[in-house]
Amino acid sequence: MTAEPPKEKRILYGRRRGKALRKGQRLLVEQDLPRLAIPLDGGPIDLGALFSSTIKEYWLEIGFGGGEHLAWQAENHPDVGIIGCEPFLNGVAMLLGKLKEAGTTNVRLHNEAAELLIEELPAASLTRAFLLFPDPWPKSAHAKRRFVSHANISGLARILKKGGEFRIATDHADYGAWILWHMLQSKEFVWLAESPDDWRVRETDWPPTRYERKAVEKGLHPVYYRFRRK
Repeated sequence: MTAEPPKEKRILYGRRRGKALRKGQRLLVEQDLPRLAIPLDGGPIDLGALFSSTIKEYWLEIGFGGGEHLAWQAENHPDVGIIGCEPFLNGVAMLLGKLKEAGTTNVRLHNEAAELLIEELPAASLTRAFLLFPDPWPKSAHAKRRFVSHANISGLARILKKGGEFRIATDHADYGAWILWHMLQSKEFVWLAESPDDWRVRETDWPPTRYERKAVEKGLHPVYYRFRRK
């Protein structure tokens, strides 16, 4: 019997920690993160076992930063199970505080790179995904580190249901062009834009993040892309 070749080791980028957590944040990470963390064991994740029976659909946010957008979506859509991916522990601690304050229970977390989770999510299991203000890796030598790539687009296409929506926002002009070029190359997504306002203005159910506010204060003009899974 021929042994399967070993998987190519994936190189993942991004910060894991920032400044020291406050005592309350440390307690949240120690007590709440293990309870909300999604275990990865090499097989398809059973989403139904992670959430309550009242959950009707599942969403994914990739790199939720401080959790402002994810917390709002979870609180305003209690019948949606939302998975948040964020390797940066300080951001995870901030989101845990927001969830505790609001009493939100429909969120599960992955404190590692999103690529690892996407590989184990079942096919056609999500109805929406978000990638909001990801690290633009502005140096040309680092462009390969950007999340938006042909491989990751294909991965998201696999786990999104037909008609599912993928939302992306950035305030970085070069990354905005990069995103659009890669997404339009995909045969699995269609861009939902008919006029400039469709990508210059956020939807009413798309709350701002603190990163977005900082960008606007600096005079930058974010773009808001919406793509549908064919």
